[in-house]
Amino acid sequence: MTEDVTEDLAARLSSIASLAEPARRDLYLYVAAQPGPVGRDQAAAETGMPRHAVKFHLDRLVDEGLLEVEFRRLSGRQGPGAGRPAKLYRRAAREVAITLPERRYDLAGRILAAAVHAADEGTGIRTAVARAAAEEGRAAGAHALATGVAPVTASAVLAAYGYEPRTVGDQTVLANCPFRTLAVDHTELICGMNLEFLRAMTQQLGLTGVDVRLEPTPGQCCVVLRP
Repeated sequence: MTEDVTEDLAARLSSIASLAEPARRDLYLYVAAQPGPVGRDQAAAETGMPRHAVKFHLDRLVDEGLLEVEFRRLSGRQGPGAGRPAKLYRRAAREVAITLPERRYDLAGRILAAAVHAADEGTGIRTAVARAAAEEGRAAGAHALATGVAPVTASAVLAAYGYEPRTVGDQTVLANCPFRTLAVDHTELICGMNLEFLRAMTQQLGLTGVDVRLEPTPGQCCVVLRP
């Protein structure tokens, strides 16, 4: 799983790096701004680039996962003589984000949104956050067991979520907090959420001999794992 994390980061970096080329970036921004899929001829006419260059850059953006392709006859005609379907490009639904160190505000957002929904139904907000965090933790553990290569270790799953686990003596410390900005502003709430998430995740992995506890330390995550 650690190799998967490295490969995923490399793929995201490659996608972002591909936009450093000015012509490719301009094409991506043009396609993303259109209400519908764009053909090569249209993109060439609107950007002023040669058609062969447009084709190269658009296909490169597809390879990087930033654009998607569909085929459609632009004339609207069907049957023999209608011509070949045109290759059209649109922005991919896939999201590409890079934060260094790794941050997982999307995960925090899911947990807090679920907690707000539960609170609307009468559950106390801190109880709701704890339950939502535990549910996400169990889901993370279950996903790792279903997709990882056995044996799935806590360190591999923690690395996948950006915690940067390190062994210090008999304990595992987490060198990075994926929710750092939130934790700075709302320490008690976010650290409690983090604790419930990690406890549930390790339990789902079957690591019953691991004690997951709060031990706030400057410069690292507030949670440590002890045997």
